[in-house]
Amino acid sequence: MPDIILAIDQGTTSSRAIAFNAKLKPLGVGQKEFRQFFPKSGWVEHDPEEIWTSVLAVAKAALRKAKAKPRDVKAIGITNQRETVVVWNRRTGKPIHKAIVWQDRRTAPLCAELKAAGHERLFTQKTGLLLDPYFSGTKIRWLLDNVKGAREKAEKGELAFGTIDSFLIWRLTGGKVHATDATNASRTLLYDIHTGRWDETLLRILGIPASMLPEVKDCAADFGTADPALLGAPIPICGVAGDQQAATVGQACFEPGMMKSTYGTGCFALLNTGSEAVQSQNRLLTTVAYQLDGKRTYALEGAIFIAGAAVQWLRDGLKIVTSAKDTGALARAADPNQHVYLVPAFVGLGAPYWNAEARGAVFGLTRGTTERELAQAALEAVCYQTLDLLRAMQMDMGGTGKTILRVDGGMTASDWTMQRLADILDAPVDRPTVLETTALGAAYLAGLKAGLLPKPSEFAKSWKRERRFMPKMKAAEREAKYAGWQDAVRKLLA
Repeated sequence: MPDIILAIDQGTTSSRAIAFNAKLKPLGVGQKEFRQFFPKSGWVEHDPEEIWTSVLAVAKAALRKAKAKPRDVKAIGITNQRETVVVWNRRTGKPIHKAIVWQDRRTAPLCAELKAAGHERLFTQKTGLLLDPYFSGTKIRWLLDNVKGAREKAEKGELAFGTIDSFLIWRLTGGKVHATDATNASRTLLYDIHTGRWDETLLRILGIPASMLPEVKDCAADFGTADPALLGAPIPICGVAGDQQAATVGQACFEPGMMKSTYGTGCFALLNTGSEAVQSQNRLLTTVAYQLDGKRTYALEGAIFIAGAAVQWLRDGLKIVTSAKDTGALARAADPNQHVYLVPAFVGLGAPYWNAEARGAVFGLTRGTTERELAQAALEAVCYQTLDLLRAMQMDMGGTGKTILRVDGGMTASDWTMQRLADILDAPVDRPTVLETTALGAAYLAGLKAGLLPKPSEFAKSWKRERRFMPKMKAAEREAKYAGWQDAVRKLLA
């Protein structure tokens, strides 16, 4: 057998694993969904034990389908849902509570309290983030305040905190390694992205003991060795990155100005800003894109909460399509003389608006509006929101330089949507041959540390484009359509 790299992709609704060869060709895939818990309105939880067993199951399945023996695996790479919090007992390894998921909004009152106390500017300066329940820090505080005995144990050094990557590393190494990487650390509200250290002032404000925190490492680093009893061999863990950063690596966005956007349930766009941590003036996030050889590369990030979820709403809520694939054909047949806009603020608006109270609306309805125009509006909403992010990023970067967007995620399979995206952005949109960019990024980082794969500049040469979508829409039409979108958002926010 050739050398194998095992990529573990632990997502929000399922765990996946892909066995790659040393040329990063996928040889076997395992996937398993797990339960979502909604104990109260706005609360979202996972069972860490169920995540752990699902990860072991999919890792074994991927190797089995690749016809690989455990001894063939030279490195493990891990990528994960970011911001989701697990706190566990260091002695037993058992979580003290279910994992609090990144989508969870229970700490909104605490965030409001911290803002009212004037703390947001300090958090943003140090972490590049906003005070929002989305991030990990306030979730840790909630667990310490609400799980019986948790704070007392934490003060004694008996508890460990981790995002999902840290929890998996701890379990895989039999509790020998408590570590994370710089990308996951940069999403916690506790990590100074400029100094590369956990910040004592922020920890004090949130009331979190430093003893709970993992060691922060490069994305390609020694994260310990998997216990041979788990996967059948002692396999080194060599690469870790949060899912959106792993996709950035998988898309080979290694040069400043390169941008990737992942279109799934939501949409996350990252723009590489190089060695400069650009402080956004337009309510974008500043984050660590990746860290190699002790050197941090930064990115501006914009989050769109609803992308593919709008198509799911057409299918499951309105029932005007039976499959997500139907929307492209409907949009293609839409009446060009109708100007229907869907602002899909079903769970609020993300960047650059950050309005948690906003809710969705449709503008421009007439008696002639049909499912065709609604399908077009749902798909175009993704394009307009991407342009919102791109323009905010360009303003933060001090110009309107041309950008080539590399895309991945389920929605990118729609040629109509990708062509409309290029038209609205007035920029080329590149769809890669390998769409599993998140797992690919984790595999590359692990293979890099293991000595199986070349440095980033050489890896970038292997990135292959399946298709480039070039803008075709006339400038006047583009500007009129986007002006209509901006007007719809203004009306919604009013």
